[in-house]
This record gives sequence, C-alpha cells and structure tokens, in this order.
Amino acid sequence: MMINVRQEDLLPPAEAVGEQVPGEVQDAIRTLLRWAGDDPDREGLFDTPERVGRAWRDYCSGYREDPSVHLQAAFGEVGGYNEIVVLRDIPFQSRCEHHLAPIVGTASIAYLPADRIIGISELAQVLHRYARRLQFQERLTAEVAQCLWSSLRPQGIAVVVKASHGCMTSRGVRTLNVNMVTSKLLGCFKDDAISRNTALAILGIGTSK
Repeated sequence: MMINVRQEDLLPPAEAVGEQVPGEVQDAIRTLLRWAGDDPDREGLFDTPERVGRAWRDYCSGYREDPSVHLQAAFGEVGGYNEIVVLRDIPFQSRCEHHLAPIVGTASIAYLPADRIIGISELAQVLHRYARRLQFQERLTAEVAQCLWSSLRPQGIAVVVKASHGCMTSRGVRTLNVNMVTSKLLGCFKDDAISRNTALAILGIGTSK
C-alpha cells in the first residue's frame, strides 16, 4: 500500500494569533533587530516583536505535545493485509538548532504491520510534532522511527528524510539546490536483507546488501 501525500492536506496549522507574547520575549527580539542595525521602533518593525514571538511559539509547538498520542488509535482489523504500508513525500518544515534556520523537506515512512495498523494522517502527525522543535535532521529521522516502533510494535519501520537546510543555502557556503538524505531502519527492515531492500526500493533510495 503506497500513498502520495498532498502538501495542502498535511501541513501543520498556521501560527496561533490569540496568544499573548511575554514582554521579555518581545524585548529580546527588539534587541536583535537593533543589533542587526535597524530601528525596532520604526513603523514597519513596531509590531514585529509580537509577530515573531507568535511565529516562534508555532515553530516550536512540538515541545508542548507528545507525538505518541497520535498513535493510540491503532486498530487490529486489517482484513488479512500483511504487506508494507508506505506514506511517501510528507512535506514538513523545521528549524535547525545551530542557526535557527529553516529545514524544509519531505519524509517517507514505511512499516510492516504485526497485528495493528494506524491511520495514515497519524503518521504525518508524528512527523510534524517532532519537526516543530529545534532539530537536526539525523535526530528527527531517528525520533520519528523510534516513536512508531515503540507505539505500533510492527515487524519493521523505515523512515527516510530528504531536506534542504537554510544554514547552508542562505549563509556560509550559500549553496542552493542541495538536499540531505537520512534514513533509519528498525526491525526486519534492518535485520533482513530482502525486507530492507524492498523497503528502500519503495522509498526511493536504492538497495543495500
């Protein structure tokens, strides 16, 4: 079973507009604007500290949620289905913990059920809850895989993440059109060569011996 994901269906919600931004947070943003060389009191920037505060509350909303909550509704009535389930090309956005720069990419998740399956949107929810924290891509990949492994207890889990990093594209070497690919395999996808090669081929990153 393989499903391609439409971006408009699975992107997380926009920033919350009703939450009060603490004064010390707004003061910190004003300090940064001033240090960057601009005037935080000019008309165009006057409301920016509050906007940025709300935006960052949304960027990091994953800290306030337990991703495994979205996996509690797994069900066992599978109609005899016993093959790999794949949700491919789930769009996500995150922020790197080193420069707070955007990480923008897609993730693909495959699992081989044991006795339970999960709704496909819940797989995307787990990804988004971890992505909406300060991250580096390797950890994000491992966290998603481990959460699914612990909660679903499938025969195998494979997570592949492909992303572009703002800390490389907009600063430093300023190199565009470069994607980083990471993967995490657990269970039969790690231990059995045939299962591993099947999963990797479906996920589009080749095979391994």
